[in-house]
Amino acid sequence: MNDAARANITHMDERADLAAAFRWTAREGMHEGVANHFSLAVNDDGTRFLINPFGRHFARIRASDLLLLDAEDATTLDRPDAPDPTAWGLHGAIHRACPHARCVMHVHSVHATVLACLADSRLPPIDQNSAMFFGRQVIDSHYGGMAFEAEGARCAALLSDPKVRTMIMGNHGVLVIGETVAETFNRLYYFERAAETYIRALQTGQPLRVLPDEIAEKTAREWEDYPDLAGRFLNEIRAMLDAEAADYRG
Repeated sequence: MNDAARANITHMDERADLAAAFRWTAREGMHEGVANHFSLAVNDDGTRFLINPFGRHFARIRASDLLLLDAEDATTLDRPDAPDPTAWGLHGAIHRACPHARCVMHVHSVHATVLACLADSRLPPIDQNSAMFFGRQVIDSHYGGMAFEAEGARCAALLSDPKVRTMIMGNHGVLVIGETVAETFNRLYYFERAAETYIRALQTGQPLRVLPDEIAEKTAREWEDYPDLAGRFLNEIRAMLDAEAADYRG
């Protein structure tokens, strides 16, 4: 795509934020091949959204690569640049049904997926990071196959409670939602870190020191009230990418 064509692309600030999140997800090793998807709503009712194109590695995604889709357009998979059908099935369903889910990030990162494979996939509040998710997670315990449209709609129904921002997808992976790219990526990053701590703690075979509910809830609220940690994190990611791989903006 030439510079003139890029100049006509809309939502460039949002696209650059999302491209930076893709790049950093790859650096953190939370990606998987050319699978997994991030999306971001760009209109008021949340039905028009940006998403990564089919078959593009996270480490190569640029702002101009992102597709702009309409969750209400039943002909989307007939487009010459049609998205991955599971991306459409899952993210299209969520943006259609859950206007509070402005940004949606789904990965099969190692520790989150290990957690999703346990018979009890709850992430207990055993430390400050895992307390972020106390009372704010839902477990999908009825995996029904790849996330084509019917499976996507079933998953979207689990996110109807706006307080729930993290879905542990049993036998599958993790999906997080938020208002912005910064908030959502921050949640994704901390969930993987918290899941790693929990899995490693289980591996010791020793009893776990689980926080009392009242302390876990207090800590979760303190995370929510923390002064723009997520925004600062994304700003630093973009600054590092600007210095090393500024093509993500293009």
